[in-house]
Amino acid sequence: MFGIDKDVAERLHNLESHLREESPLLVKVVRKYRQLDRIAWRTGLLARNQSYAAMIPWWPLISVLGTFSAGKSSFINQYLGQELQATGNQAVDDKFTVICYSRDPDSRVLPGVALDADPRFPFYQFSEELDKVVEGEGERVDAYLQLKTCNSDRLRGKIIIDSPGFDADSQPTATLRITDHIIDLSDLVLVFFDARHPEPGAVQDTLTHLVGNTIKRHDSSKFLYILNQIDTTSREDNPEDVVGAWQRALVQEGLTAGKFYNIYNQAVANPIEDPALRERYERKCREDLDEIHTRMEQVQDERAYRITDTLEKTARLIDEVRIPQLQQLCARWLRGTLWRDVLIWVLLLGGLLGLSIQAGYWDGLRFTAPWLEAITGSPRRLAAIGIAVFIAILLVHSLSRRWAARSTLRYLRKTAASEEEYDSLSRAFGKNTRWWHSVFRPNPVGWGRRTHRRLHAIIAAADEHIQSLNDRFTSPSGKGDGAGTEPAAVEPEAETAARPEVETVVEDTPLTEAEISPAGVSDPHDSGSHEEAERKPNA
Repeated sequence: MFGIDKDVAERLHNLESHLREESPLLVKVVRKYRQLDRIAWRTGLLARNQSYAAMIPWWPLISVLGTFSAGKSSFINQYLGQELQATGNQAVDDKFTVICYSRDPDSRVLPGVALDADPRFPFYQFSEELDKVVEGEGERVDAYLQLKTCNSDRLRGKIIIDSPGFDADSQPTATLRITDHIIDLSDLVLVFFDARHPEPGAVQDTLTHLVGNTIKRHDSSKFLYILNQIDTTSREDNPEDVVGAWQRALVQEGLTAGKFYNIYNQAVANPIEDPALRERYERKCREDLDEIHTRMEQVQDERAYRITDTLEKTARLIDEVRIPQLQQLCARWLRGTLWRDVLIWVLLLGGLLGLSIQAGYWDGLRFTAPWLEAITGSPRRLAAIGIAVFIAILLVHSLSRRWAARSTLRYLRKTAASEEEYDSLSRAFGKNTRWWHSVFRPNPVGWGRRTHRRLHAIIAAADEHIQSLNDRFTSPSGKGDGAGTEPAAVEPEAETAARPEVETVVEDTPLTEAEISPAGVSDPHDSGSHEEAERKPNA
């Protein structure tokens, strides 16, 4: 653990402690993330105070997006069995609300800084991202985010994010950035539309952002499109026409597959007088709600696949993309340095030659400076001249290195596909351009055959972990009946078991970590939890 930032070490230790209780199988994945971090630290692709494990949410995450008054909050309240979110026909909330389990029966509303400063939640250090969008906007993180606690058993082991009503035309850039962020992190995305507004063309830009920009994603299957308040079509008995209009709008955005769910809140629905019609609407709503709720309950399993898949993709990104990019930058830097060396020396020697000709030091092709014999006749003077020339060569080469490095960074700035790519490669490239590293170095700093093998070992371990996850639910050989069983608890390794030395500060806070728990594993109301804890020997 030498050289690792103390905060990162503490964060990973706490993460392992949570996962050891909530999902033991993922503890092994955390350890692989540690190994991946070490490779990235050595190559410079990651800063010492960063960790790939801290860049992803480790709790199952469900985001609820949609247009204004599409019934998002009503759906969440119905799912949780509590009136947690304010509802209404107009926009009732302009913040992204992260809803998390708490053993406290009273719901609490906490400011956005509670999310920005807690690595367990999906908006950890998001104020920095807001600053990149609009300078100084990170200080207003409370204006965009809030955390709500809820004592609903359905929240155990998962986090739900309720978004404000979406309108791509009038949405601030920071809000669009947050929307894209939670889409990237979520295991399941519920996209709500309002059946009371049957003209999808009126929200064309919104459809483009929520649908058109997602169909090309590799994880497009995590999007569920929900047409809410379908009961409003009961008077004309034309749900097929309304659904067809929305489906055609989605097809125009490129979505040619997938299912449209039709639901409504029966507690506040328009009365349907015809019993047969009412039964048909209720049956369809019930069937679709059951499917949606089933997908929501499956996010805990999908979370494990997502985290393992991210591990493998990050390792492959380093091996197949970032390192080759870094090698190209180093090669460009080498060529630039050599060309600049030649250019500078040609200019210097050409200038000296011109001055010597002007001074009359040449007799044909023979150099006849009057002071030449005095220098060549003294070994001490020759040594001094040699040292001066050597220093001049070093100074010129150092100037060429810095000049070429700045030029290479400007090239990287123009060609980088994202800010993350630029930050990562510029940091790694800067590590290679330190004065004690030669421009002729065959491999980037921190990279070699051994590191390459370690990276492939991580990829292989990720594949094996996917197989372990599959073994929980399937048995291709038909042997045994262990599908669906939880793995045994993972014993801590000696390296990760030792808790980093950090100063412990006890504060008088309204809610403790035990009270706000995404995993919901520390609930004292769970039968036998305290007795089991007392029977465990001290670690």
